[in-house]
Amino acid sequence: MNVYITSGTYEFMKNKKEKHPDEKILLMQNFESAVLLHETTGKTLFSSPRKYEVVDGKGNLQDHGYVVMNNIPVSEEGQPVFEHQFKNRAGLIENEPGFVALRILRPLNSETYVILTIWEKQADFTNWKKSASFQKAHDSGAKPAVTNSSQKLFTGDAYVTQYTLVQDSEE
Repeated sequence: MNVYITSGTYEFMKNKKEKHPDEKILLMQNFESAVLLHETTGKTLFSSPRKYEVVDGKGNLQDHGYVVMNNIPVSEEGQPVFEHQFKNRAGLIENEPGFVALRILRPLNSETYVILTIWEKQADFTNWKKSASFQKAHDSGAKPAVTNSSQKLFTGDAYVTQYTLVQDSEE
């Protein structure tokens, strides 16, 4: 399964989604931009997307809720270690109130992984950040910056982007 992400103006993204009603495409926006996410086993509908392979996933993508994308630059040699850590994670997030879906996305044309979560609402994400399962998942000992003396895992600072999903009825 692959995920393709593109961004642009809200109207352009909305029109692109409306042209492909049979595809699994999510339209989301924040104060800065609108984003389309296309999850498919086939080819992308976008002309120049960011491309990802789904390494792991839980839940079903839905067209309403709150999306959080944790963008983590990982060195090429660090990718196996990074993916191993996520594949062997505790899995506590799935039991959190308001959790909808999770996708671990391996970059196909960059070095930045995306850990995508969807929540019923922003408050659910905020409450999870205060929970014991969040603390356990983000324990500094769980994700070393260096795997051995010569191998650097991360190539830059991680950053988070957050969006609200736009339902067809809201458009």
